[in-house]
Amino acid sequence: MTSDQSEGIATLAASTCWQLLGNEEVGRLAVSVDRYPEIFPVNYVVDQGTVIFRTAAGTKLFATVVSPSVAFEVDGYDPEAGDAWSVVIKGRAREIPMHDLLDDVFPLFPWTATPKPRFVQVVPDSITGRRFHVQQRRPRSTD
Repeated sequence: MTSDQSEGIATLAASTCWQLLGNEEVGRLAVSVDRYPEIFPVNYVVDQGTVIFRTAAGTKLFATVVSPSVAFEVDGYDPEAGDAWSVVIKGRAREIPMHDLLDDVFPLFPWTATPKPRFVQVVPDSITGRRFHVQQRRPRSTD
């Protein structure tokens, strides 16, 4: 982990980024749809240096097929320490074939009642992360 003391931001090692990702369940997938960015929350698992999520046929799956370049972001906050962190993966998304056999392999189940039978894997080209201390916030006005 390196640090930029002037800004109070520490750059995280890739191994730390993967550890943080492995401890969370929800991230955000950024894709391009009709030349505009779209961001979707997804629950996911980390598997051998990749991120895997489930989806149904629809915008997320279509976008990853048409333009497989994606970004995936997860962040967190430790209120006791007052530290926040963010990890961003930039890479390529691809549907995992034979998705009907994957229910037994990945402990990844949809949070909604909507069936999500397709599995998509994000293969990183890069992974970056930062950690920083959150400054004291002013109390909200009670007008």
